[in-house]
Amino acid sequence: MIQNRLKKGLGRGLSSLLGDTSKKIETNKVLIKDLIRNKFQPRKHFNKESLEELTNSIKEQGVIQPIIVRPDKLLEGKYEIIAGERRWLASQNAGLHEVPVVILNVNDVKSLEFSIVENVQRQDLNPIEEARGYQRLVDDFNYNQEKLSKFIGKSRSYIANSLRLLGLPEEVLLMVETGNLSAGHARSLVGLNNSVDIAKKIIQKKLSVRQSEILARQFRDKKFKLILKKDTNIIDLQKDLEEKTGLSVSINNKKNNSGTISFEYRDLDQLDKLINTIKKNY
Repeated sequence: MIQNRLKKGLGRGLSSLLGDTSKKIETNKVLIKDLIRNKFQPRKHFNKESLEELTNSIKEQGVIQPIIVRPDKLLEGKYEIIAGERRWLASQNAGLHEVPVVILNVNDVKSLEFSIVENVQRQDLNPIEEARGYQRLVDDFNYNQEKLSKFIGKSRSYIANSLRLLGLPEEVLLMVETGNLSAGHARSLVGLNNSVDIAKKIIQKKLSVRQSEILARQFRDKKFKLILKKDTNIIDLQKDLEEKTGLSVSINNKKNNSGTISFEYRDLDQLDKLINTIKKNY
């Protein structure tokens, strides 16, 4: 019963970890104090009301679905949570001393993969946590967007749009994380130098995503009107690069087709991301 529930609830992420899914999934009981947080867990924010509801459910019915863990590399007798941190927190709040777990021996990349898949399938991550999880797979484990798309089960455009959000200033990212700004609103701001001010205006005026896109386009058009009669192909290329990198891009093409291209970055993280992208592709 537990085996079928796990397979159905966690899909291909669990299958990829278990390998041969015909094998019986063994459930153990582990003391709550012997479980520790997963350093790769992409989820940072837990809804207080939702956590209270789960706590009440656990008080009544116990922990129905086991927590997925792996032996900790450094602390003997301790287990790192791969998936189920919310169940672990709620179990503590419910006053439990031990919880059911499934123990797996997996490496860091499998742990991160599974944590992201489980959270995405449950829609537990906010858009920024999700994007940062994808980015970590790219930066630390040599994933590309195509591989991410196949593994997560999302389209390449979905993955690309998710990663683009990380090009926004931290202040805007925080607005998305706290739920004050949707991912759709935020995507319209990528590449704008005054994205923080526009985001505040969107929230203040309670604009729809469509209205936000129109507002952002006005600022983009105003910016490009200040550029002296640039070739439309160059302007299109600038826009394309800005959308893909999340940075402000300027291309100056001379009559002899020589020229310069510049990327404006706001912090060292954006600079490192740009340098790594260039290194990977050239």
